[in-house]
Amino acid sequence: MDRPKLPLDGACRCGRVKIRISAPPLITMACHCTGCQRMSGSAYSLSAAIPTEGFAVIAGEPVVAGASPEAGHHFCPDCMTWMFTRPAGLDFFVNVRPTMLDDTSWYSPFVETYTSEKLVWAQTPAEHSFEKFPGMDDMEPLLGAYAARTA
Repeated sequence: MDRPKLPLDGACRCGRVKIRISAPPLITMACHCTGCQRMSGSAYSLSAAIPTEGFAVIAGEPVVAGASPEAGHHFCPDCMTWMFTRPAGLDFFVNVRPTMLDDTSWYSPFVETYTSEKLVWAQTPAEHSFEKFPGMDDMEPLLGAYAARTA
């Protein structure tokens, strides 16, 4: 598992909203919940938890949309690409959809969540799996293991 070469830029499908990450991910994930399946139009959504200070919108104005605005899902207002999520109450990171980034060669999900809702045929290379979200007791060891794996 590689670390991205930073800074790394990206954009929505139409290119009107542009983002930049300047800090390595805290962890990478794939979420199999039905909400992510429906929002992404895929078997799961991918994310990279980027420290807040290492994330910036460098062009355009994303909008908060989706079924639950408190979830903090940000989209391009023009092409409606789901670009990133700022979870309420978790201000220390931004969940970036890594497929928005110009270089995805470094990306692989380290953790998969909501395997209880995954499609039968869906597989990821994630090293850690959880039926729901990992508990708070699980997060510190996972972050440490990810940091060691990508050092």
